[in-house]
Amino acid sequence: MKIAVVILNWNGSKLLEQFLPSVLKYSPEATIYVADNASSDDSMAVVKTKFSTVQIIENKENLGFAGGYNEALKHVEADIYALVNSDIEVTENWLQPILETFSNEPSTAIIQPKILDYKNKDYFEYAGAAGGFIDKYGFPFCQGRIFETLEKDTQQYNDDCDIFWASGACFFIRSSVFKTLKGFDTDFFAHQEEIDLCWRAYNKGYTIKYNFKSVVYHVGGATLQKGNPKKTFLNFRNSLLMLTKNLPKSSLYSTLFIRMVLDGIAAIKFISQGNFSHGFSVLKAHYSFYCLFSKNYKKRDAFQKQSYYKTKSIVFTYYVKSGTIFEKLF
Repeated sequence: MKIAVVILNWNGSKLLEQFLPSVLKYSPEATIYVADNASSDDSMAVVKTKFSTVQIIENKENLGFAGGYNEALKHVEADIYALVNSDIEVTENWLQPILETFSNEPSTAIIQPKILDYKNKDYFEYAGAAGGFIDKYGFPFCQGRIFETLEKDTQQYNDDCDIFWASGACFFIRSSVFKTLKGFDTDFFAHQEEIDLCWRAYNKGYTIKYNFKSVVYHVGGATLQKGNPKKTFLNFRNSLLMLTKNLPKSSLYSTLFIRMVLDGIAAIKFISQGNFSHGFSVLKAHYSFYCLFSKNYKKRDAFQKQSYYKTKSIVFTYYVKSGTIFEKLF
């Protein structure tokens, strides 16, 4: 089974210098690629001079996470794509358990490893932790991370299991499935495109799994900080686009309405806290969603599964019932 590790880069020369060595050291089974999203720094010069065995793919413009990978993977021949952020440190034997799962489980299409915090290695990292789920209204959460609460890794999630979505920070997918699903949705540009892809895979009967035996460490926020209003805009808009495309038809409009009300409450909270730029970003996200609604409604597949969510409202559980630990909730 041929595997390619593909690292999407945008102005990340320092990250490549820091983290590419671990990928090269611990990935003898893989062909390593850096796919560059039209960087303006010296990223490609660094790769060419310091990492000569790494293959380079150069996109002509910054296409974001979704478009950047879609374009780059046209040039990669492999059975398995490992899509890895440039701020990921991998560990010894990180690929073997992933390849074993793909070999032994033909219905498994997507896998996520255990993702720990590079800056605090005893704790799970925000972007994926031990595998993702969503609630009825599309709010994502993880084993090991609910909203801003990160759990310490005490091996409480040391069991392989089915999950609903795998983190784009370190995302393994069969190339055949990626092509069947026509890749990431480029309307998303960045953020939540991996959840949308996993939801589309789930609706087609594929399995998404978490594999605890594969461990990586993620810096997080290296490209777009969590406090950036642009990230707020993309997250709120893309969540609505994802719901529009994947919700069961019978509950589409009622669920969208409630989600938009909850978004409105979030915007008011931002403004009341003096975060005017983030409050405006939520309003801007809704306007952009209205403009894209018709286009994305037409992307709906013929069939959507009813049982997509882990809990009805993780917002209520977290903020009202103070439920912060995943394993105590389910």
